[in-house]
Amino acid sequence: MFRYLSLLVAAALAMTTSAFAEGREPVMKQVKVPHNYYWREMYVPHLTSGPSSLDWTADGKSLVYSMQGRLWRQRVGDDTARQLTTGGGYDYQPDVSADGRRVVFTRYFDDAYEIVIRDLRSGRETPVTQNGAVNLDPRWSPDGTQIAYVTTDETGHFHIAIASQENGAWTSKRWREERTSETPRYYYSQIDHELSPAWSPDGQSLTFIANPEIGYGSGAVYRQRVDKSAPAEMLVNEETAWRARPDWSPDGNRIAYSSFERRQSHQLWITYAEPGGYPLAFSYGDYDIDAARWSPDSKHIAYISNESGTGEIVIQDMTGGARETLAIQDKNTAQGMGDLQLRIVDETGAPAPARISIRGGDGRYYAPDGAMIHADDYYDRAQAPSETMYFHVQGEATISLPAGEAQITAWRGFRHAVATTTATIAKDKTSDESITLQPLPNAAAFDGWRSADVHVHMNYGGVYGMTPARLAKQADAEDLDLVFNLIVNKEQRIPDMDYFTPEPFNPEGTGATILHAQEYHTSLWGHMGLLGLKEHYLLGDYVAYPKTALHSSYPDNPTVADIAHAQGALVGYVHPFDPPAPDPSSNRKLSHALPVNAALGKLDYLEIVGFADPLTTESVWHKLLNTGLRIPAAGGTDAMTDYSSLRGPLGQNRTLVKAADSENPNDEVANWLAALKAGNSIATNGPLVMLTLDGAGPGADLKKGKGAHTLNFKAVLSSIAPVDSLDLIVNGEVAQTIALSGDRTSASFEGAVTINESAWVTLRAYSKTASPYVLDNSPFATTSPIYVTLGGKPVRSRDDAEHFIAWIDKLIHVAEDGSYNTDEERAAVIANLKKARLEFEKRR
Repeated sequence: MFRYLSLLVAAALAMTTSAFAEGREPVMKQVKVPHNYYWREMYVPHLTSGPSSLDWTADGKSLVYSMQGRLWRQRVGDDTARQLTTGGGYDYQPDVSADGRRVVFTRYFDDAYEIVIRDLRSGRETPVTQNGAVNLDPRWSPDGTQIAYVTTDETGHFHIAIASQENGAWTSKRWREERTSETPRYYYSQIDHELSPAWSPDGQSLTFIANPEIGYGSGAVYRQRVDKSAPAEMLVNEETAWRARPDWSPDGNRIAYSSFERRQSHQLWITYAEPGGYPLAFSYGDYDIDAARWSPDSKHIAYISNESGTGEIVIQDMTGGARETLAIQDKNTAQGMGDLQLRIVDETGAPAPARISIRGGDGRYYAPDGAMIHADDYYDRAQAPSETMYFHVQGEATISLPAGEAQITAWRGFRHAVATTTATIAKDKTSDESITLQPLPNAAAFDGWRSADVHVHMNYGGVYGMTPARLAKQADAEDLDLVFNLIVNKEQRIPDMDYFTPEPFNPEGTGATILHAQEYHTSLWGHMGLLGLKEHYLLGDYVAYPKTALHSSYPDNPTVADIAHAQGALVGYVHPFDPPAPDPSSNRKLSHALPVNAALGKLDYLEIVGFADPLTTESVWHKLLNTGLRIPAAGGTDAMTDYSSLRGPLGQNRTLVKAADSENPNDEVANWLAALKAGNSIATNGPLVMLTLDGAGPGADLKKGKGAHTLNFKAVLSSIAPVDSLDLIVNGEVAQTIALSGDRTSASFEGAVTINESAWVTLRAYSKTASPYVLDNSPFATTSPIYVTLGGKPVRSRDDAEHFIAWIDKLIHVAEDGSYNTDEERAAVIANLKKARLEFEKRR
């Protein structure tokens, strides 16, 4: 079982760790914990327009909270927020000392989070840490002499440290020794972590989250004496997900925390502060509650709720449950501010939805009140001082900015050029700025092509509360026609399950169509997208989760594909491969079942451009095409649209198809899916490419007689970012490289290529370097193949067929060693593998 789980985890990690362009590195690269798109979104704070964390003042009459990357103070019952912090960083997670004189918080600056103390009277700030690590969740001891916090210093892993003053300076020491669990982990490091400390009222103990010998989730709720004179005691045993953040009641009897236990979203729970207690829910809703803090008299709990979409502060009475939202009507700022009235129009002068990034004169990013701010997860430190942060507008917005020069960038999909400008902001004045988005050269060549992101997760445990209507507005800003919301499990829940319906949804006032689909989480065999399910969602939704009722390696992906196809759905593999490419001749473990579905005719598309390396994925795709298989190319972002950071924006990876227009949304979706299945598609993260061969486009099959044939081709490029090469590829080899000139963003070329054996032909655009206009890998695009059959003889490559035979032989060993409920399940999986192997034998 352990060896099997290790294989499963290795496969999952391989599928979800992208290789980015040269110079492009992850935000917070100093953290050495897998799956940064989980811990970074759900544990590490980041910029939001609404409140994100809070604490009570010592008298219980006011709250100190983080909003827009600043600390603010507001009296309960008042509607005016008063800004406390300024400067170039972003401030989060305030904790007020028991004497009410100081607040400790974490500041994000220069790709690190540091702990800072601010004197609430004088405003003087004192650093607690200056180690360049990620330092989070600072909490004062009751006597104000120590600060417990979480740090990645020294090891890159999350551990609790305790800071104290020595000779007027703050020094820190790790609280507990690092240990490694023997229990294999799913999506988590083998090294145990400790998260979110909170002091007991007597200062003798800490409650925290830890995961010793826990295979799933970020850990259980524990308490332990600070002097470690006794082992840690478990208070709550459940699969938490980074956001539990326990808080000890001042009366010492209870601990509040966030939990999704038996729910789809995080709600407020409370448990007894001694081992053996039984947790109880204290809120109920289809929204998330986070960062709960007791009032000093234990009569109220204040927390952050995303019920309105973005964060708001709610104060809940603990006797009777009355809830009051803290109204923030006015802001008393601590620096000179002015308003920017921004208007975005298209080439006709009509208001245009768009994605906007605004960097103020102080170097910080800003957004309108109530906007969902998102941030890039990678960036090139040679090109930018920090990751890009952005928001979406529906044509116009008002943004409060510091006085000075503001830099503005506007995107609208891949047909319009990225627009950049500056605006001068004057204190207490309103500045007007209008941006006109112009079509790219050659963009008209793609008129009639309909765009979709085939891989979006509307809600996936992030800080925002996304709905189909909000999703459609973002899609309009990204110039997307169709969004496939791939509903999928997140731990033991399926967050968007209640939204599932086979019917397309066109929110009023928007142009985009939302279609709820599914990602089948078969981490052992590879994740699959199921587009266009007409009847029901497939359960259990995931396979091969050890020590659960879904431990079995069955149903395998061919079986899942059969069930989906019976509903009329398309089946594709998503985010397939990162370097190095799968090599069955190596000693590396291999379990991805892509060639099995392909050989058995159970694969309708492949995400060539996705949350993986496109060149690595393309290399595997080319080998499959060389065996005569016909597999359309698709692009899907794997965007988590409720995240304030990571993997996005939606539509960053997209699929364009030439589908017939229809006024009936059902026909539109059916036509779009039919065009994808027929291979009439382009997959891209920025460049638009078009190829015709003797007048025929992607998906066509040109049948010619025996002998060599010279075919005329036309290639078109229209790109928001420069590309290094535009290549005509024949049977996996570059047949011609089309010369690019000027800014290397457009080309229209006609030429000829001689084909002397049956072939497939694609056009690819690629850049080796990252572009700030493409928040993804380096710019990349490919057409689906045009097939050329000479003398009725199919495309064949003996070497590539042998490659997949060896691949499947490895899969057979994995299947034989797998876990199953019955021998019948084992036999079914192995039978599919052997059938696929036989198919490749025929293609040698």
